[in-house]
Amino acid sequence: MKVVQLLPELDSGGVERGTLELARHLATHGHESIVISGGGRMVDTLEYEGSRHLAWPIGRKRLTTLRMVPKLRKWLEEEKPDILHLRSRVPAWVAWLAWRKMDPQTRPRLVTTVHGFNSVNRWSEIMTCGERVICVSDSIRQFVIDHYPRARPDKLRVIHRGVDPVDYPHGWQPPEDWRKKFETDFPDTRGKKLVTLPGRITRLKGHEDFLKILGSLNDPQIHGVIAGGAHPRKQAYLAEIQALADASGLHRQVTFTGNRSDLKNILAISDVVLSLTSQPESFGRTTLEALSLGVPVAGYDHGGVGEQLEELFPAGKIPPRDTAKASSVVRSFLDHRPQVPASHPFTLQRMLDQTVGVYQELLATPRP
Repeated sequence: MKVVQLLPELDSGGVERGTLELARHLATHGHESIVISGGGRMVDTLEYEGSRHLAWPIGRKRLTTLRMVPKLRKWLEEEKPDILHLRSRVPAWVAWLAWRKMDPQTRPRLVTTVHGFNSVNRWSEIMTCGERVICVSDSIRQFVIDHYPRARPDKLRVIHRGVDPVDYPHGWQPPEDWRKKFETDFPDTRGKKLVTLPGRITRLKGHEDFLKILGSLNDPQIHGVIAGGAHPRKQAYLAEIQALADASGLHRQVTFTGNRSDLKNILAISDVVLSLTSQPESFGRTTLEALSLGVPVAGYDHGGVGEQLEELFPAGKIPPRDTAKASSVVRSFLDHRPQVPASHPFTLQRMLDQTVGVYQELLATPRP
């Protein structure tokens, strides 16, 4: 197959990582993989692993981006790919406008992925325009059915995100020299029971609830780790959370690590990992990474995180925004660390095989 994936850029993030993983899989198995994006730091890796990249500003949120429609249509007619896979709204609009005016008997088959709970409107509905629509969780599938009646249920396919158990092996611990360096950089963590909240610093991630939970535990041997950085536009919120920690008397019981490239190590040394998003997440990859490593997770029981916990670790389910229950669960996990299953079905290989399976199914389906 010749497969083209479109997304705004290749800089960082879950969508971008998933694009790279699929591109690598396609190239490794003899398919032709092409990615169109505005570029970014992942491009070198993409090309090294066997894919072609076209650096087109296809994700810019401005009307002038629509000028790319005829350029993309001409390129598609010349390249004749088998699959056109759209992963984000601006590129999806450009691609759909180009695709719909092509010959229905020769144009590529169209696949879209709904990665998140986007605002409900015509603008977002474009992500359901595919001949097959991949939903990254059952929660996303139900969201599409509830809000987009024109998206026929028979064309929806649930493919959960996945991690590679080789990269996140059960019971793994980082090297001792890394641990010493981490404790040198963040000395308040030394010798403590670590409760970690991973993710970028935004109001949706539940940092205020995290501080409430730590405060109610009221134990100097328990230390909170907020593992993630703040975008320049979120610096005011970061300062707000830091001030709240100080006002709550937690300034020596909370460590802000900032952006890190070693989140896997931080998860592995944690005694409990939390997921406290105020709104449901479409999947929640860090939850799966922690569980894959064998680390107990306590999380609000909604969205993709609720699905993972129900399947893999029901003891970690907490009613959303119930910080009292969360404190109780965390305390019980710290007092008697529960066993996390050594294997799980949410693997990267399964995700990749199912995605290629959707492509093959579509190519075997008669054109409308």
